[in-house]
Amino acid sequence: MTKPIPQKARAVIIGGGVSGCSIAYHLAKLGWTDVVLLERKQLTSGTTWHAAGLIGQLRASQNMTRLAKYSADLYVRLEAETGIGTGMRQNGSITVALTEERKEEIYRQASLARAFKIDVREISPEEAKALYPHLNIGDIKAAVHLPLDGQCDPANIAMALAKGARQHGATIIEGVKVIEVLARDGRVVGVVCEQAGERFTIETENVVNAAGMWGRDLARQSGVTLPLHACEHFYIVTEPVGGLKSLPVLRVPDECAYYKEDAGKMLIGAFEPVAKPWPPAGEAIREDFCFDQLPEDFDHFQPILEMAINRMPMLETAGIHTFFNGPESFTPDDRYYLGEAPELTGYWVAAGYNSIGIVSSGGAGMALAQWMNDGEPPFDLWDVDIRRAQPFQRNRLYLKDRVTETLGLLYADHFPYRQMATARGIRRSPIHEHLAARGAVFGEVAGWERANWFAREGQEREYQYSWRRQNWFENQREEHLAIRTGVGLFDMTSFGKIRVEGRDACRFLQRLCANQIDVPAGRIVYTQMLNHRGGIESDLTATRLTETAFLLIVPGATLQRDLAWLRRHVADENVVVTDMTAAESVLCVMGPESRQLMQRVSPDDFSNDAHPFATAREIEIGMGLARAHRVTYVGELGWELYISTDQAAHVFEALELAGLDLGLKLCGIHTLDSCRIEKGFRHFGHDITDEDHVLEAGLGFAVKTGQGEFIGRDAVLHKQETGVDRRLVQFKLTDPEPLLFHNEVIVRDGEIVGTITSGNYGHFLGGAIGLGYVPCEGESAAEVLGSFYEIEIAGTRVRAEPSLAPMYDPNAARVRM
Repeated sequence: MTKPIPQKARAVIIGGGVSGCSIAYHLAKLGWTDVVLLERKQLTSGTTWHAAGLIGQLRASQNMTRLAKYSADLYVRLEAETGIGTGMRQNGSITVALTEERKEEIYRQASLARAFKIDVREISPEEAKALYPHLNIGDIKAAVHLPLDGQCDPANIAMALAKGARQHGATIIEGVKVIEVLARDGRVVGVVCEQAGERFTIETENVVNAAGMWGRDLARQSGVTLPLHACEHFYIVTEPVGGLKSLPVLRVPDECAYYKEDAGKMLIGAFEPVAKPWPPAGEAIREDFCFDQLPEDFDHFQPILEMAINRMPMLETAGIHTFFNGPESFTPDDRYYLGEAPELTGYWVAAGYNSIGIVSSGGAGMALAQWMNDGEPPFDLWDVDIRRAQPFQRNRLYLKDRVTETLGLLYADHFPYRQMATARGIRRSPIHEHLAARGAVFGEVAGWERANWFAREGQEREYQYSWRRQNWFENQREEHLAIRTGVGLFDMTSFGKIRVEGRDACRFLQRLCANQIDVPAGRIVYTQMLNHRGGIESDLTATRLTETAFLLIVPGATLQRDLAWLRRHVADENVVVTDMTAAESVLCVMGPESRQLMQRVSPDDFSNDAHPFATAREIEIGMGLARAHRVTYVGELGWELYISTDQAAHVFEALELAGLDLGLKLCGIHTLDSCRIEKGFRHFGHDITDEDHVLEAGLGFAVKTGQGEFIGRDAVLHKQETGVDRRLVQFKLTDPEPLLFHNEVIVRDGEIVGTITSGNYGHFLGGAIGLGYVPCEGESAAEVLGSFYEIEIAGTRVRAEPSLAPMYDPNAARVRM
């Protein structure tokens, strides 16, 4: 007997895998009793049923770790709550390193785990063998043990979540396919579904796309970007092995393999370097797909198996019980998607779990339910926010190409600055070929090809990755010193450019921005858009072009997020928000000699009197026109030149020719970052997020509480009264040799207090520089600075000097010279 389809619901969840069941469970626990989960076939029948069920607590950031730890804790208590066994065993995990580079990586991970309060210890190869007697340790360099990691039964966890959801009032109906999500005036109003050949409509204001590998096509019907593509994922299960006792989960990333003992059998899974996308190009997932396996491909798996037999010699005589191949969804950056789609209000997403869906879904379900309930995420979720997705990324050819790489990257060396190799060259500046001809080595952000560094004549134009100084370190030093002592040029066409225009544009931005936006035309204002907690939703400059028009400049990676924030907050104002990113190129001329260079290519006056800091105006340049913004992200005198894309190549050529005898240096993104970190400038997504209070981030100078009511003003006033609980501190290592990247551990007077939010090498200051938050409730600035600080890097502590003021040019005299 089929369950009746309700006519109305507060939320409709599409997909009955572990993710959809978790969302239903958490919404119901929050009191959303009229939640309906629709599953096209049977619960768990897509990917969940064949997941390996590994529970690793440590993730790449504190909040992702927080979600994974929540999942582990939830799965432990679910059995008592629902009566369904989850198979959750905290039998621990071991990760081994076969190279010195991997040893550095896992030791860095161990330091990070300690900062996140995860039980962890570095162990010798001999200790690893004592925990895992079958292991060949002959070539193992090091190992790390997390005793509270574990494994579980994925299908039973989904069933327990589903039962818990029902117990709290949610409705779960199998055998119902969603045909269409209905929308009106930019928001969800219902879904059309089909049960036993009959169509029904459910009226709802909230839909959650938890449809796994079907999610992209479902989202596409509603104009929503959800970039994911399935890949074939392989593992084998042996026949029972005599005497095989309960063992930790074992990961050997250098051999692309993981091992899980279960009921006296051994499961060996692989994340091979070149994956197989599924279904093949031009094919769709079969309509009757349900608990299906994909055809075996032993040739594809064989190299992994050969290494596994060497690593675990007992496998040589173990029979193979199951050769399994099943589809799992992967994304272009190996991070899943969560949150409200920017294109359609009320359309929520939880999909694309990149083979970590079981450990992620408990926490992701909790976080998304809180987000839906409160109207804002419970903490910073930018790592997985759906608003990071770019519209072009839903292209199927792009996705098919990219996921051949992203599956393997799960176990590849996670070197700093590692660049994607597949699906490249999609978004390019008009001077891309000019830069390539001059030695540019490109990286990619949001699809944009950006010059990261410039190779010298005869130098190999590719990265040689390492945890130590990479092959471009000296190139960066030369570019960095050119910015500090001469003049350099950056191509920053990838900046996001948003035009806000209309009769009420100023009033609208005054309500969203924390700084004073009502300035004369031609003025540039550095500001943040805050949430009600005083956290930073956007970090930007706003240039007033006319009485009714402003240009907002944001990072290319956050453009979709910023557009969504602006559009969602338009109330009764007469305002139009337009993405202008592709219309203008941006060339940045920076350094103490930049004024001299500008005077050579333009008849306009670039003196302080004629063109002061934080102003913009139209100029003639070469035989073209540009809008010159006098601002800087490197801490030097300079101009950002906004040029119509059709004139960008000409302006570049004019600047290059005029700068020959000035020593004009082409500079890359790595140098932009090393210069900004010397100056202590913040980077959104690392140093500042929606969880970081604007005053604790040290950006109070950009907040004007007297400008009127704006979002977050009350939180700012409250923090001014109560004082800050932590401060963003700049650190410089006293030893000039070690490097800082991100997530190294801050140690204050012998105690771990936080992590480095971003780091780079300060070539002018002569050491690695990092930023990071230090707890300081009730303390003065002098007390914060009076402590003894070290930074822990892969288990080794290095002394660090702290500063609250920028270590380079603290009075900003150079930008106004």
